[in-house]
Amino acid sequence: MKHFLNTCDYTRPELQAMLDEAKRLKDSPMGDALKGKTVALLFLNNSLRTRTSFDIGAHQLGGYAVVLSPSGGMWPLEFEDGVVMDGDAEEHIAEAAGVLSRYCDLIGVRAFPKFVNWEEDRKDKILNGFAKYASVPVINMETITHPCQEMAHIMALQERFEKQGKGELDGKKFVLTWTYHPKPLNTAVANSALMIAAKFGMDVTLLCPTPDYVLDQRYMDIAKKDTGEQGRSLTVTHDIEEAYSGADVVYAKSWGALPFFGNWEPEKPIRDAHKHFIVDEKKMAMTNDAVVSHCLPMRRNVKMTDAVFDSPACMAYDEAENRLHVQKAIMKHLLG
Repeated sequence: MKHFLNTCDYTRPELQAMLDEAKRLKDSPMGDALKGKTVALLFLNNSLRTRTSFDIGAHQLGGYAVVLSPSGGMWPLEFEDGVVMDGDAEEHIAEAAGVLSRYCDLIGVRAFPKFVNWEEDRKDKILNGFAKYASVPVINMETITHPCQEMAHIMALQERFEKQGKGELDGKKFVLTWTYHPKPLNTAVANSALMIAAKFGMDVTLLCPTPDYVLDQRYMDIAKKDTGEQGRSLTVTHDIEEAYSGADVVYAKSWGALPFFGNWEPEKPIRDAHKHFIVDEKKMAMTNDAVVSHCLPMRRNVKMTDAVFDSPACMAYDEAENRLHVQKAIMKHLLG
């Protein structure tokens, strides 16, 4: 039994096979691959695209999705092993995963960090707990990484480059740029964008305001390994012009600085001083006619200007649509 927890657990050919299947499903969306199958979708955090695309995707393949959340009456869960459960939690993850495995054929989990202690949050206990105790495949619907978003992004890039006659992704300059946000956010999409760009043979540049905003070393190491094995590069820079110059892809995302994780007030002045990292027309003019995207939701004219987001260069809607197709391919893959 194989889970879909992170793309780094799969080879590039394995991921490409799922992307190829997603393209086929995009052309012919209805099917019976999930006929008689049930998918439990556990949302401990808000969702628009993920919930909708998984629900519709299961339906289009003949399956049924049941959505579970604390606001929907689910029991509070305990995720630590060996604890005396005399607090708020009424049920242990072992029982929840075990019972859902008896009812369902797949389990999707969405659980953001608690934003208190990164050393604890980086263990991804909720996702890994379900993977440990479930007897059916588990899908990461975003925790501290977002592999489904990665797949949708690469699919959109491949489609756009093919349409424009730009060829393969290998060797293209991919810029992952930090952008301002009034609140410190999860690093999940940034971690995932970094890894998938490296996995698919691009020269990756991480642009962020200061060294404090460099991503967790685990994901930097994975990206460095994948770029190195393919003769590509991984560059960290705080220079906007250096990053954008000659870029083929610009991916915008906001995230909080890990050294201030759980203690955001000291980080706020740094964040506020770098509002100029917004993706705008002037920066895009430095690129090699780059495509640009964002995972959504996005604050307009904070992360990206209207002129850029509404331009033909932006493929955010394509990426969002592809969530539906790649997740159907992932579900088919896991169910064999």
